[in-house]
Amino acid sequence: MGPEIKKTLVLSLPIVVGQLGQMLMSVVDNIMVGKLGAQALAASSIANSLFLLIMVVGFGLTVAVTPLTAIAFGAGRDEECGIVLRQGILLNLFFGILLCCITILLSECIQFLNQPHEIVGPASLYMKVLGFSMLPLMLFQSYRQFAEGVSFLKPAMIITLLANFVNILANWIFIYGNLGVTPLGLTGAGIATISSRTFMAIALMIIIRKSSKMQRFDPTLNYRKIDLPMMRRLLAIGIPAGFQYFFEVSAFAASAIMVGWMGTIALAAHQIALNLASISFMVAMGISSAATIRVSTAVGRRDVHGTRLAGFSAAILCALFMASAGLVFILFRFFLPTLYVSEKEVIDISAALLVIVAFFQISDGIQSIGLGILRGITDMKIPTLITLAAYWLMGLPSGYFMAFKLDMGIYGVWYGLLISLTASGLFMMIRFNSKSQKQVYLH
Repeated sequence: MGPEIKKTLVLSLPIVVGQLGQMLMSVVDNIMVGKLGAQALAASSIANSLFLLIMVVGFGLTVAVTPLTAIAFGAGRDEECGIVLRQGILLNLFFGILLCCITILLSECIQFLNQPHEIVGPASLYMKVLGFSMLPLMLFQSYRQFAEGVSFLKPAMIITLLANFVNILANWIFIYGNLGVTPLGLTGAGIATISSRTFMAIALMIIIRKSSKMQRFDPTLNYRKIDLPMMRRLLAIGIPAGFQYFFEVSAFAASAIMVGWMGTIALAAHQIALNLASISFMVAMGISSAATIRVSTAVGRRDVHGTRLAGFSAAILCALFMASAGLVFILFRFFLPTLYVSEKEVIDISAALLVIVAFFQISDGIQSIGLGILRGITDMKIPTLITLAAYWLMGLPSGYFMAFKLDMGIYGVWYGLLISLTASGLFMMIRFNSKSQKQVYLH
């Protein structure tokens, strides 16, 4: 198992760094917006929670490119890899336009969510601006998922890290009003997001098309036809993956709405704890992506033993990391919130939430790995139902009951999230253990 963990670790490192680079942009946005005060941070919390519902559906649609590319790559079908990319770009740009429109419409619903009156206007405008970042995001994700499928990992990592400088500069210009630009506050953070994502999409597209290593796959946009069978395969993975992410993130969005009923202070603390928890989760997501690649490549080789080793070694690696992250959250629970705000009440509540965050780290990591390795064997339907049950039938009702019926407040909401993640992780690994023993290797 040791060599397998090492292989997964080596493959996951550039993905993890890239994931953290993307997360860092969100952290920087929250820190720079936080300097405007708790009101702006609370507005960004509700807008980001709702926008994340849309964005993760798009992300789910794009991740179908990775396993299909990796399966073709593992089977030695280089031409098919390029076909997956081209058809994936067509689908993903179409859905990018659709999701942009949905985001703009959904932003108008913030006024009906019983949130503090002073955050409704800024949150709605900020969310509209974020909607326009969907197109460059979907284009970047298409190329990134293709590159991951053929283990061409470093360019996306480097581009994501460079995009942080673009984001920081754009935030400095548009949030605070520098270089002659009118201060736009929270809206300026949205414009900075569009700028950084556009940079990422264009840069990765150019590198993949120009790289000599990629020429064997023909990563150009020379369309011969619309390949309906390939599109159906992409949708058969992408649509369930979109629902999987939606069920999880919508549960967190619903938790933010419930916390919003408790006031601006509680919502600001919720956003800080969630943002910090998301940092370790990005590492888990990176390991999960590496696991998908290794499992899918083994599927292409029709290697049952290799599939199981790749999956379980990734789970062990992720559990070890997430346990370490939990320890960090406990030890530094009073310091970390001070990076965002200076209000003592917000810091105290955030510190208490970080203890709960520490306890669900392993569950959060395992459920992420479970989704990734099941996706690697193209098992989608049952995992989608598992996510629905874990979050919406178990975790959220429990959180609501504890928060409002047992008067546990914001802590009850977070205990509900702990229940969701634990149930999801347990059932995903049971499912993989069962399915990976069989000759399920398609295509």
